[in-house]
Amino acid sequence: MSSLTLRKFVMPEVVFGEGARRQAVQYLDNLGVNHALLVTDPGVIASGWIAEIAAASEAEGIAVSIFSKISENPRTNEVESGAQVYRRNDCNGILAIGGGSSMDCAKGIAILSTNGGEIRNYEGVDQIPHMGPPLICIPTTAGSSADISQFAVITDRNKKKKFGIISKTIIPDVSLVDPDMLSTLPRSYIAYCGFDALTHAIEAYVSTGSSHLTDLHALEAIRLIKDALPRVYKNKDDAEGTRFMALGSLHAGIAFSNASLGLVHAMAHPLSGVYDLLHGEMNSLLLPHIIRYNFESSRSRYEQIAMTLGVPEDEISREGVEALINVLGEIAEDVGITGTLSDRGVMKRDIPTLADFAVVDGCIVTNPRLPTWEEVTQIYEKAL
Repeated sequence: MSSLTLRKFVMPEVVFGEGARRQAVQYLDNLGVNHALLVTDPGVIASGWIAEIAAASEAEGIAVSIFSKISENPRTNEVESGAQVYRRNDCNGILAIGGGSSMDCAKGIAILSTNGGEIRNYEGVDQIPHMGPPLICIPTTAGSSADISQFAVITDRNKKKKFGIISKTIIPDVSLVDPDMLSTLPRSYIAYCGFDALTHAIEAYVSTGSSHLTDLHALEAIRLIKDALPRVYKNKDDAEGTRFMALGSLHAGIAFSNASLGLVHAMAHPLSGVYDLLHGEMNSLLLPHIIRYNFESSRSRYEQIAMTLGVPEDEISREGVEALINVLGEIAEDVGITGTLSDRGVMKRDIPTLADFAVVDGCIVTNPRLPTWEEVTQIYEKAL
């Protein structure tokens, strides 16, 4: 990890700061879009952001069609329905406004708009032959970082499985990161999205695909999120806190998009696929168990994470992994995250199926310790 071996590093153009969303029209115009498919969800529509941005686009002569039939975990049929709306309205660009669900769905629509077929056909790494249309993302959460990543995760409800698509062809052209957009998030989403971002940074830092570049972003994300997340959870009108939270999520996204992730995400994806549970929530509940499993395989890196979270060195030396798990537990408690997987309806009888999916999830490849199927089942059981 973090050796001087060759590493690729990719990211889109990013505009960060209050009011960044207002640059959407300019970028649509610059990219030659005259009819945009605006991909979002009902909650974002209710917040008023969509009406504002759609009106600004139409005032500049850019037509807008809206697709918002998207679940918490975007589904194959939703991607395919969105692609039909895109073609039916002769769109030539996509503007995604929302959380990871909207942006992953938008990426799927972009894939089908130029490649056709079914979205399931593009599972895996570099399976997309043709670039999609211009794609601009405006995140309304600080967590998924789908606005800058080369990942999309889609749910196949028939198989009760999430699958990943990884390709540079789905990196958005532009990400407009506007901290103002976080003001309409429910408190529970602030907590779970925040832990998703924190997990991105932690997993990227211990990933076997990490590099000096990704390390810089991962540690800065941890430093920002540890203070910003409890602040924003307690007061989402805290302008400085929301700015730091949005920036922390951005740094975490840059890190994991280039270093990849690990066992937390590999085990969280099946939980969302089988039970349709929130991704960030699953990450928050699995994270301590997997840190304990991984710790000795990447001890110095986890100790650096603990120090970045503010744990004194003597405490780390004395308590080891528990020092890190304790501080993460304190952050979780500060943002109302409590309980276990069983509290969310996860049943022991489903663990073999969950493990089957987890051991073939692409995120497991860069975990610092490759688990057996039996070890994955044991971790699920401890998290119940």
